[in-house]
Amino acid sequence: MDHIDHILVVDDDREIRDLVSSYLRKNGLRVDVAPDGRRMRAFLEANTVDLIVLDLMMPGDDGLVLCRELRAGKHKATPVIMLTARGDETDRIIGLEMGADDYLAKPFAARELLARIKSVLRRARMLPPNLRVTEAAPILSFGEWKLDTVGRNLLDKDGTTIALSGAEYRLLRVFVDHPQRVLSRDQLLNLTQGREAELFDRSIDLLVSRLRQRLNEDAREPAYIKTVRSEGYVFAMPVDISEPRP
Repeated sequence: MDHIDHILVVDDDREIRDLVSSYLRKNGLRVDVAPDGRRMRAFLEANTVDLIVLDLMMPGDDGLVLCRELRAGKHKATPVIMLTARGDETDRIIGLEMGADDYLAKPFAARELLARIKSVLRRARMLPPNLRVTEAAPILSFGEWKLDTVGRNLLDKDGTTIALSGAEYRLLRVFVDHPQRVLSRDQLLNLTQGREAELFDRSIDLLVSRLRQRLNEDAREPAYIKTVRSEGYVFAMPVDISEPRP
């Protein structure tokens, strides 16, 4: 039997929930709805879905809080499309920084949302299973460094915190999740950035350069992130999982 994609629509506007769910069902998708974060959590405790459509502006926990929560828990690999009340650049950037895979500004055409859903699902399934996000680990250690996956910070050998941007953290997390494996620029773009139209291969090179600076790497002979000519990059250090100190 063919798999039917299961979509969860989380929005406090009943009219939008009804319109979106009706349209998606007519186009062959299985759809459930939730009006707020509490109902979303309860539903996800008992069910798995292929993608979540998540409204940004909701009473109680808003979409940013919920997206960050999803990315920190067992549903961290589930794609998220964020709905914003306006096409504000800040909303878009913050949503993507929190881990959303795509965004769509209201008002929107249901047909466009369907196209975005198909695109995000197709992109997520392009990644080999061993390149998808792994389960969360509190501390990831490599060489003289530790990555705090809760605070999303880099810690040096003395325990000093090195702040990372959202993009830097996502790229470093991908590397430490897949050590000693060559990753192409296309794979790194898909794993870290999603659909942002302005991104291109060179942006990964610039991010790698920034990460090397954070790690105090010698760009001519890097010990952590090595360039593999014509292929991409490899994180050369073994990685250990550990619990944070009490």
